[in-house]
Amino acid sequence: MRGTNQGQQAIFTLVTPAQVVPVEHPIRKIKDLADQELRALSPVFDQMYADTGRPSIPPETLLKSCLLIALFSVRSERQFCEHLGYNLLFRWFLDQTLNDEPFDHTVFAKNKARMLESEVARKFFDGIVGQAKKAQLLSAEHFTVDGTLIEAWASIKSFKPKDGSKKNDPPPSDPGNPSVDFHGEKRSNKTHQSTTDPEALLAKKGKGKEAKLSYSANVLMENRNGLVVDIRVEKADGFAERRAALEMIARKGARGTRVRTLGADKAYDEKDFVQLLRLVGITPHVAAKETTILDGRTTRHVGYGISQRIRKKVEEIFGWMKTVGGFRKTRYRGAERTSLWAYVTGSAYNLLRMAKLMTA
Repeated sequence: MRGTNQGQQAIFTLVTPAQVVPVEHPIRKIKDLADQELRALSPVFDQMYADTGRPSIPPETLLKSCLLIALFSVRSERQFCEHLGYNLLFRWFLDQTLNDEPFDHTVFAKNKARMLESEVARKFFDGIVGQAKKAQLLSAEHFTVDGTLIEAWASIKSFKPKDGSKKNDPPPSDPGNPSVDFHGEKRSNKTHQSTTDPEALLAKKGKGKEAKLSYSANVLMENRNGLVVDIRVEKADGFAERRAALEMIARKGARGTRVRTLGADKAYDEKDFVQLLRLVGITPHVAAKETTILDGRTTRHVGYGISQRIRKKVEEIFGWMKTVGGFRKTRYRGAERTSLWAYVTGSAYNLLRMAKLMTA
């Protein structure tokens, strides 16, 4: 028998946002882990705000909102604030009731700028890594490093000479989307700079690839479960991957972690980099080029082959951050603001992995 559409019959209903979220949904475990770390960061939040004045959006809510944006691939702050009007899962995750008014997207963006000043996103990321360590989900000795290019929020048309040699050119017929002819013009980071994002540099991933204004995002992954233990955003100057790798290793060493092996791809098979690793007692499990500095001291061991197999998991991190976390292209301008979203997406990825590992 064919059913008929009766329209909306009930005027009142008794339901809470928590009732509509499935019990087995991984977002429940993610919320527990995030709330636990936010409670630990409460003293930091107290220092960010004055004791008097008009109440703003709680910093806990800002951070959890950023996690939702990354986990559910929300395009922008404006779209996220729109989702709050009808998405009950979002309201439950933020501990809101159905009667709470959604945020205004402009107020949301302005309040989020405070997280940059206090480095809250980095501290939250470090806290999540600390939780994974307490749960014995991290390897204490074996790690992998890799980098990728993140497209900057700037058009190639904004890449103009630093000396201002084109200031006297006639104005374009369409100022909003001008036609630019680059044929015959030599452009490089030494002579040109983006007027939209001056910190972005022209870079390409490999031969035959097009050059784009980009940043270099670098990840340090532990080899047991493929969790992100550190992340850095650098200028894409061609040396960012190896420079960031050494900085992340030094940071782990300062916190008492003894890195014994470091897996990496062929881009890290450079004499200076390998010698520096050996100097600090780290075995370089780097993929060998045709003419390599590596020898049998490293490659003859079984652990070298294991590191080469496991290091490919780092591509899963980059794939998730770009496709789901919205980090294929930066949301902001400047390395500092781009680093904010790198820590947010890194935290979201770790929380999702930890929720599945702890449930298993």
